[in-house]
Amino acid sequence: QVQLVESGGGLVQPGNSLRLSCAASGFALDYFAIGWFRQAPGREREGVSCISRSYGKTIYRDSVKGRFTISRDNAKNTVYLQMNSLKPEDTAVYSCAAVFIATGLCTFNASGYTYWGQGTQVTVSS
Repeated sequence: QVQLVESGGGLVQPGNSLRLSCAASGFALDYFAIGWFRQAPGREREGVSCISRSYGKTIYRDSVKGRFTISRDNAKNTVYLQMNSLKPEDTAVYSCAAVFIATGLCTFNASGYTYWGQGTQVTVSS
């Protein structure tokens, strides 16, 4: 069974950190580009970061550059999103998604992704 499972969300104070994990089962993540998306109440889903299959090239949305880092551990079939210096505006449900891509960069086009996790809540509040 193909599955993506996110974990690591929670409630943190502004300035603190969280590391989200996206664990895959039923397929090998190293053949896929992986994206992290988030959706806050009343807002559109937006791409946060993604990592390509080829050479692990990464893309970040401007608001998280320098604070978030995406990485992949193919041996553990897991992708991570390290989130530092969290802000209240980072509060959202974070979901990971996977798409098979032979070459080229990942994108923030959510409709292009094949597999999705159920999401994990991140709340940044004092």
